[in-house]
Amino acid sequence: MSLIESEINQQPQAIETLLAEEAENISRIAAAIREQNPSFICIAARGTSDNAARYAQYLFGIRARLAVALATPSVHTLYQQAPMLADALVIGISQSGQSEDVRRVLADARDQGALTLSITNDPDSPLAASTAHHIYLHAGDERSVAATKTYTTELAAIAMLVGTLTDDQTFLDDLRGAPKLLSQTLETAQQEIPNWAQRYRYIERYAVLGRGYNYATAFEISLKIKELCYITGEEYSEADFRHGPIALVHPGYPVILIAAEGAVLAKQIDLLHKLNERGAECVVISNAEATRPLATRYIALPAAAPEWLTPLLAVVPGQVFAMHLAKERGLPLDAPRGLNKVTVTE
Repeated sequence: MSLIESEINQQPQAIETLLAEEAENISRIAAAIREQNPSFICIAARGTSDNAARYAQYLFGIRARLAVALATPSVHTLYQQAPMLADALVIGISQSGQSEDVRRVLADARDQGALTLSITNDPDSPLAASTAHHIYLHAGDERSVAATKTYTTELAAIAMLVGTLTDDQTFLDDLRGAPKLLSQTLETAQQEIPNWAQRYRYIERYAVLGRGYNYATAFEISLKIKELCYITGEEYSEADFRHGPIALVHPGYPVILIAAEGAVLAKQIDLLHKLNERGAECVVISNAEATRPLATRYIALPAAAPEWLTPLLAVVPGQVFAMHLAKERGLPLDAPRGLNKVTVTE
């Protein structure tokens, strides 16, 4: 078994460990946030962790009514300027905690008196050491270059913080059910995807579409396909896709669409009809039965999952698909060309 397959399979247990081990720490962090009462949140991240930050934009905005901006680390490093962050909660997200530009954003913010928090899988990392508070992902060693379990634990850590900050017990109860739902999603994906992944062996381009909470999922699934399969692809909000890029679609064009039950579903179904009219090859990840007849390939999510929780689940079929597509193309799964596990940017 490859490292990435093993690490994909470890995700339910990794999240269960995180939920058990970090609850008290996150309660203290939430208390500190309430005391400081920040005006907004700024998140610094790169790569996969930047996609977790996109999830945080929606979750904090919708559930805690806190606006979230994504930092521009180069402003701090290459341009030697520190934007005004004193009134913000500034969060750095990094699996390794090694990126100097992300660390620099947090160091500058702390110098200004901002409340700082890091989320990493290494409590001894430079990023963890540079912040007032730290959430440890407890994902265990992740040795495959393409991140899987550190991504889903990042999402779970963000959700833990939001649920604790808002003191929403129903939300937290639903989150505690995530490992079971993730196991169900993983079982479904592993049963179905290997049977048809070879259909897409020779694709040269694709699009991945999401909206709302799953805007982040579109970015992360697309990144996994790029990393593992070396295929040019684009990721879009369903809304943005209508503003021009839909012209790309022709018969046989592969489109992966995440369509969870919730506020965005009607828009996703409408777009699926338009994609079908153009002959697109629609791979749909959904817990809405209404999308099944519109899908070329359908991957079911657990029906019980609330919309905000579906990004922790919907990314898993994307991970499994990218892995099997790489297998079909005869590519290395654990060490994609030109990539390192830890990428340090300044």
